[in-house]
Amino acid sequence: MITLLRSRRSIRKFTGQKISKDIQDLLIEAMLRSQSSRNIRPWEFIIVDDKKKLEHLSKAKQHGSGLIKGAALAVVVIADTNKSDVWVEDASIASIQLQLMADSLGLGSCWVQIRNRMATDELSSDQFVKQALEVPDNYSVESVISIGYPAESPKPHSKENLQYDKVKYGSFSKPFYQD
Repeated sequence: MITLLRSRRSIRKFTGQKISKDIQDLLIEAMLRSQSSRNIRPWEFIIVDDKKKLEHLSKAKQHGSGLIKGAALAVVVIADTNKSDVWVEDASIASIQLQLMADSLGLGSCWVQIRNRMATDELSSDQFVKQALEVPDNYSVESVISIGYPAESPKPHSKENLQYDKVKYGSFSKPFYQD
């Protein structure tokens, strides 16, 4: 697991190669095995591989969503906001679990934040995606995870760049790591 965490990077450029059904099944299993508060599982997932829909979803934000159009598929992570008051956390856990599984299978992925973002000055990204994919009003969209075979290989973040000063011991004023 630490090897995966050390090498994982957001991938924004994809080869265009399709993802097999067997691999898609593994991605789905990873999402469905995601933990949730009180095991409520408020999340649901919409898998999009239609190029026209991916192109449309790439306009879900004013900046930062264009990469969706180049992905082999996108997983739209939504949650029923009436089922859980911590749906954001539950949907986020499922999103990252999906990304880790994708990486372990040789795929690349990138999280595109939708909640609290804008598609236009008047239209939220949430509403944009909900309209595009016919999502009911009682659901909210947390993220769109773009997935595909990577066409880039960003270098891993070095251990020297990790912010160890953000780790405290026993209280906020005491750093865990001392010089």
